[in-house]
This record gives sequence, C-alpha cells and structure tokens, in this order.
Amino acid sequence: MAQNSGTRALLALIREDKPMTWRQQLELFVLLSFPSILAQVSSVIMQYIDASMVGHLGASEAASIGLVSTSTWLFGGLCAALATGFSVQVAHRIGANDHAGARNVVRQGILTAVSIAFLLSAIALSISPFLPGWLGAPDEIRPNASLYFSIYALAIPLMELNNISGGMLRCSGNMKVPSMLNILLCIQDVIYNFFLIFPSREISLFGHDIWMPGAGLGVAGAAWGTLLAIALTAFAKTYYLFFRCKELDMKVDKGSWKPAYQTLKRAANISSPIALERVIMIGAQIVTTTIIAPLGTFAIAANSFGITIESLCYMPGYGISDASTTLVGQSLGAKRKRMTKWFSVIGIIMGMGVMTIMGAVMYFFAPEMMSLITNESGIISLGSEVLRIEAFAEPMFAASIVSYGILVGSGNTMISSTTNFCSIWLVRITLAFLLAPSLGLMGVWIAMAIELCFRGIVFLIIIFRWKWLDKIL
Repeated sequence: MAQNSGTRALLALIREDKPMTWRQQLELFVLLSFPSILAQVSSVIMQYIDASMVGHLGASEAASIGLVSTSTWLFGGLCAALATGFSVQVAHRIGANDHAGARNVVRQGILTAVSIAFLLSAIALSISPFLPGWLGAPDEIRPNASLYFSIYALAIPLMELNNISGGMLRCSGNMKVPSMLNILLCIQDVIYNFFLIFPSREISLFGHDIWMPGAGLGVAGAAWGTLLAIALTAFAKTYYLFFRCKELDMKVDKGSWKPAYQTLKRAANISSPIALERVIMIGAQIVTTTIIAPLGTFAIAANSFGITIESLCYMPGYGISDASTTLVGQSLGAKRKRMTKWFSVIGIIMGMGVMTIMGAVMYFFAPEMMSLITNESGIISLGSEVLRIEAFAEPMFAASIVSYGILVGSGNTMISSTTNFCSIWLVRITLAFLLAPSLGLMGVWIAMAIELCFRGIVFLIIIFRWKWLDKIL
C-alpha cells in the first residue's frame, strides 16, 4: 500500500505540472518497472515449467507445442494490439486529468476489443485442423499440435479481456495489481498443468510414496491448464479495474458503453500499425518455423525451448517497456516535453543494463537451463549452442524493446511498426534462408542475433533524434 501511495503521489506531480527532480523521476520509474518486471519474469518461469512438464513427456510432444507457438504468438499479438489502442488513450486522458473521459475509454474499449476477440477465436478454431500441415510438420506431431492450438483458440476472448484490463490498469499508473495477478496466473497454470498433463501416479515426497491424482491429458492438459488460469485472472483484473481502481472507478458515473467515433478512430490509428506489424513479424516467425521444420524434431524442440529460455532474458526489458509506455503517455498527456525525454533516456539505460546482465547469465548457464526442460542430450547440446549465440544480442534487443514502448506511449506506432517490419523481413528472414541449409538451427539463430543488433541501433537513432516527439509537442 505504501508503494501504491508513493507511486500515485509521484504520478500526480506529472499531471499537476509540478517540477520533479531527477531522483524522483528515477524513483518513479523503478516503482513502476519492478512489479511489471516481476510479473514478466514469473510468466517466463511459468512457460519454463510448462515446457519442462511437456518436455519430459518426450521430444514429439514438446515439438508439437513448439510447432504452433509462432501461430499462438500471432493471435496473441493481435489481441495485444487491440488492447494497446485503448490503453494508451487511458494514459493520455489521465495525464490530462480527464478521468471521466478515461473511464469512458475503458467501457468502450473492453466492449469493442472482446467482441473482436471472439471473431479471432472463431478464425483460429477453424484453421486448427490444417495448421500443422501448413507448417510442414512431421506426421507424428500433427494431431497433438492441432489439438493444442484448438484449445488455445477457445481462450482468445479471455486472453483479450486479461490483456486490456491489465493494460488499462498499468496505464493508469497501477503496476502492482496487474503484476501480482499475473504472478498468480503463473502459479495457477503450473498447478493445473501438474494435475492435467500427467496421469495418476505415485510420487516420492520426504521419503514417503504419495498417490497423486491426474487426468493424463498430455499436451491437451497443458492447453486446458493455461485456459483456466487466464480465465480466473482476467475476471479478477476486470473486477479490480471497474470497482477498485481509484482513477478508473466505474461507480463514480454511469458513462457511455456505446463506442464513440473519436475513441474508435484513435484506437484504430494506434492499433492498426501494431496489428499489421504483429501479423507481418509473426508471419516472418512462422516462415522461420517452416525453415526449421525440415531440420527435424530435435531442431524444432531445441528452437522452442531456446526461445522459452531466452525470454527469461528479455522479459525484464518488456517490464521496463511497460513503465516507459505509462510514463511517456502520461507526460505527453500533461504536455511535458522535457520530462518525456528524461523518462525515455532512463528507460533505455535501465533496459540495456538489466538485459546485458541477463544475457551473461544465459551464456554461462545455458546447458543447465536447457537440462531443466528436457533430458534429451541432443536437444540440450543444440539448444545451448544457439542460446550462447543469442546472448550477445541482448543489449541491443533491450534498446529496441524499450524504444518500442516509448513510441507506443507517444502514439507513434507507425514508426515502431515499420522499423520492426523492415528489420525482421529484410535482415532476419533473408539471412536465415541463406544460412539454414549449411548451418542448420545455428544459422537461423545467427540470423536472429544479427537482426536484433541491427534493429536496436535503428531504434536508438529514431529515439535520440527526437523527431517523433517534435511532431506531438
């Protein structure tokens, strides 16, 4: 509670056009970043445990989930883009002290975004029987891959409700509640998976054999466990947003649920470039999957596990990016140009520092991290090699992640989306296509590392030229 009070007091200085010292700005950034970093890391740990549980069923089961992971990212990215279009407007309205307007954006945004999410769910469900074949998967992993993706499709509306409620809370300045609920989501997911993936069995605990019930659903159990965890978390976030959030308490007024043209237009202007970028970027990752699929089951599994482990390095960057979006959005809403610049600089320095340290940890402990997910020596060896390549790209990856959050907070999503699109298609895909035939999975990850460094440099140039800011203020 003390942390919440301190955060609100510092955010009020932005909205009330009062001076802030450099120390206060840094303190506010840390207060907002830490809960989000904690939530992002816990999310990765959840994925890590999920992958470990499925990985111990066998390489085929692990590969079936890894195969469709890029496709789940595609639909997840579209949901995130939808949420961002409305969440950023909440930050701008609160920064301008227009709390009634912010509450209307919440109402209209949730109604619109969840409605569109049902359409996305229907599309995903309809393609689930054919997706593994389109991706060039071996016959033995297609049934499980299709089943996993179909259950994921059912969770899309719940995932959107979770995304938009959490995003609006964060943009109001409340990082603590959505972050803590995300941590609880991870814990729930692990518990549900424990009982749903494995059959009933005896386990040894403190020297005693204990009978443990289980559904024995395998890959499907992992998907159902995630759906249940997302559902409970989404409802909890929405309840807090509507009735407990001081800035956005729906009990204050009735407001309007009818989507207003200006709100939808602004959301479309923000979301459309992000959605297009996600489609194109994750489409590129799907193309990468088709490059990797012919390399065999071990390569697919090693790639999937490697991405899960690498996310432990870059998720703190996304936590700092969330704080950047909030602070830049509220500073711009309050028309404070100098403060916007300072928050941008602080965010980039923090992100690059944290992810450099995480990259070093990944480099030195790659085999140990891989061995926690799978006991297949071939997957451990190959996964460790690609992780050590990627470790060198983490600092510039951080620069691109935080810069992206800054540009989203400003509403300049066209710049960030265009940069991501050009980088991944012109650099990563081209290099992966050229290197994979001779270097295999190593070639794909070398291409990825080169592209991330290139992207980070381009984003830093964009941010520190400040032209994106001059167009707004």
